[in-house]
Amino acid sequence: MPLRRTPLQTLVHSALALMLSGLALYGGALAWLWFSQEKLLFVPVVLPAGQPLSQAADIHEVAIDVPGARLSALHLRMPDPKGVVFFLHGNGGSLANWFVNPAYYRRVNFDLFMIDYRGFGKSTGRIESEEQLHADVRAAWATIADRYAGRKVVVYGRSLGSGLAAALAVELSATRAPDLTVLVSPYRSMAALAQERFAWVPAGVLRYPLRTDQLIARIHSPILLIHGERDSLIAPSHSEALKALAPHATLLRVPGAGHNDLQEFDVYLGAFAQALLAL
Repeated sequence: MPLRRTPLQTLVHSALALMLSGLALYGGALAWLWFSQEKLLFVPVVLPAGQPLSQAADIHEVAIDVPGARLSALHLRMPDPKGVVFFLHGNGGSLANWFVNPAYYRRVNFDLFMIDYRGFGKSTGRIESEEQLHADVRAAWATIADRYAGRKVVVYGRSLGSGLAAALAVELSATRAPDLTVLVSPYRSMAALAQERFAWVPAGVLRYPLRTDQLIARIHSPILLIHGERDSLIAPSHSEALKALAPHATLLRVPGAGHNDLQEFDVYLGAFAQALLAL
């Protein structure tokens, strides 16, 4: 005859069953997050391969072959530029909506070079790891580096691109430091940003930690940090923390600006232009 459970045993058994069920759900959620990070982090707009990206005579489409993919890039080339702005854009869209104000760079006599990451715009392939992203950025820079020997080099990263820009600036510092590194709406790290929004996620689950906070002090050349004071996606406190880690950096807070509209504010446009002209 089977033994009957006491009420206490029944309670303990039910509690253990609930705990195990919760752990299974938590583990499942973490597993889903591990394999779905690219879908959560990157929001590309895909463009037809035959779509022209510019009609201007001084803007050239460039294709960059990297392992397993071909990156699409645009290159504004002036007759005798002071230098180049190597621009790494945010996590959404494509060159069609990022490469939109070439006249601004013409006025300050700087070339502009911008890539679409894998799967963005006309770039083929898909993003699979943070190291792959960094390798693609290095490959893109290598295609134009010789052209700007003896000229000014500005490494610019906005939002997602800020972590990639910081890493490139550190790498270039070993041979020829950029004359200016511009980080716009930057994060301390993607891990820190995730912790603010998803505290239940262990840091080890994140495959794109993008640790700008571990890099910025190793950039010894000038740094300009720019952040909208009303940025609700990446709080201005991230730029303040980066400034504390690199006291030689200049921090510009743009009153009234959010995350996606900085380019509409004269304070931002004027300060960036002034920084380029001062080089």
